Amino acid sequence: MPSPLCVLLDTSDLRVFNCVVNTFRHHPASKYSANIYSPNRSRLPMNLLKLETGNASFDHISDGGLPLGRTTLVAGSSGSAKTLFGAQFLAMGIQLFNQPGVFVTFEEQVDDIRKNLKSFNWDIDTWEREGKWIFVDAAPKEENIIAIGDFDLSAFRIRLESAVQKCKAQRVVIDSIGSIFTQFHEEMHTIRRELIQVALTLSRLGATSIITAERLEEYGKITRFGVEEFLTDNVVILRNVLHNEKRRRTIEILKFRGSNHEKGENPFSINKENGIVIIPLSAMNLKHVSSNERVTSGIPKLDDMINGGFYKGSINLVSGAIGAGKTLLVANFINGIREKKERCLLMAFEESYEQLNRNAAGWGISFAQLEEEGLLKVICIYPEISSLEDHFINIQEVVESFKPDRIAIDSLSALSRTSTDKGFREFIIAFTSYLKHKEITGMFTSNTPLLAGGTSDTEGNISPITDTIILLRYVEMSGEMQRSIAVLKMRGSRHDSSIRKFSITDRGAEIGKHFEGISGILTGNPMLIKLE
Repeated sequence: MPSPLCVLLDTSDLRVFNCVVNTFRHHPASKYSANIYSPNRSRLPMNLLKLETGNASFDHISDGGLPLGRTTLVAGSSGSAKTLFGAQFLAMGIQLFNQPGVFVTFEEQVDDIRKNLKSFNWDIDTWEREGKWIFVDAAPKEENIIAIGDFDLSAFRIRLESAVQKCKAQRVVIDSIGSIFTQFHEEMHTIRRELIQVALTLSRLGATSIITAERLEEYGKITRFGVEEFLTDNVVILRNVLHNEKRRRTIEILKFRGSNHEKGENPFSINKENGIVIIPLSAMNLKHVSSNERVTSGIPKLDDMINGGFYKGSINLVSGAIGAGKTLLVANFINGIREKKERCLLMAFEESYEQLNRNAAGWGISFAQLEEEGLLKVICIYPEISSLEDHFINIQEVVESFKPDRIAIDSLSALSRTSTDKGFREFIIAFTSYLKHKEITGMFTSNTPLLAGGTSDTEGNISPITDTIILLRYVEMSGEMQRSIAVLKMRGSRHDSSIRKFSITDRGAEIGKHFEGISGILTGNPMLIKLE
């Protein structure tokens, strides 16, 4: 058996060091041990250097970007946005960091890729003219390919190296490597050897690269042929899962060898302005600020019930059946911004703008005047128009531009129709975390399935992470339907524990005395108690 290999490397350049390590990792003699020592290794960074992709959300979950000078496999099923992920990596490199790139296509025609990417705000034509973006067209031009002789990618490697050197590319995308296996599936071992040489060429050139590959199952083998993942140190998986007739896109960093990253799946959306936008659920934390400042609910008697008002930056849920008065509480919550000249954003998913204005005016609240004063912004939209991820991103954009102090969502139950239970729970976690970090006071409404009460799936998903829960219930008393209001919980504060009469009048909401001699209101079975 040959003796173990020993290499003395005199360099402080991390790219050179990684290149040598990768060379021996893929060397035919790699089954034997190889010791690599650098006298200057102490001057190399202890943590693996990262290249910012320019996609802030991905850089967040990847703890800084893609490992510098290494190749990352991006695997996904058809329609999971693999090509877009690679194109955005190149586009952001040019836009934000003036780093040229090379895009290699093994499958789609270059003209088709250009057309598909034109919907995004990336001026690829100009970048090509300036020599910052180079396409290498390796896609087959004929439908029927006849292989003669051994499979060899040496000509392609020369073209690739020439393109990288021509524009001094720091970023390279190869899309999609799996098409080679489809054409030459009988020469798997030879193809693997040749692709290793491609990876070594990229490493030698110091390029940070992405190779895309197809997979047949969302939760099965990493790639179709089970070979591509062994050619790279890093693996990212894109998914486009169909569940109960609803699609949900997620991204997962499966491995970043020698580097930290967030674990688990994170939902993402495709935005024409920003490309792929990830909602980093796995990176959420509980480090938001808690305030002792109180803000009014807009109803003085409700403020008394909650000991002076809601906490600033708190999340407050109003639960009730249809017609119980949830939207009325939202209208008063909005009107409460007058006290301190705050701003409020209302997202309505069930009623039109005109209907909301009419109802509020009937209660003596003028949404139109609040809008004229620049204190209110109302957005009415059907929840089915967009995915939950799109809604979240759109709300973020409005918040960043309008900068509200309060936000009202009417209703979460309508919004939950557009996603799976898991997707909705993750949306709620991400959304409430976002509001708390922004110190925005929120009021959400949720519909109960029964007139007399009951817990809905929506309420079950959000109630554990809310600060205050207000229950609106119908009560049948001597053949008459009455309404009740109760504060079920309020974190960090005492509150009125009684169940009080609640009325909707021409003057708006009126809260009366508590019900006496009656039990079972919250369970939907009120009973008179005989008082001695």
